[in-house]
Amino acid sequence: MTRVAMKADKMDHHPEWFNVYNKVNVTLSTHDCGGLSQNDVQLAIFMEYVVNN
Repeated sequence: MTRVAMKADKMDHHPEWFNVYNKVNVTLSTHDCGGLSQNDVQLAIFMEYVVNN
């Protein structure tokens, strides 16, 4: 979570997320564009990288 939070902060893009025990639920969407933005996609790619490495 910390690595993703730091990346999101650098991107000035802050997803909605919940952390309960050993599970993290992240919702990626951008209200300004009414759906997914390029920032959402970039952050999702980074999250996948963090999880898999």
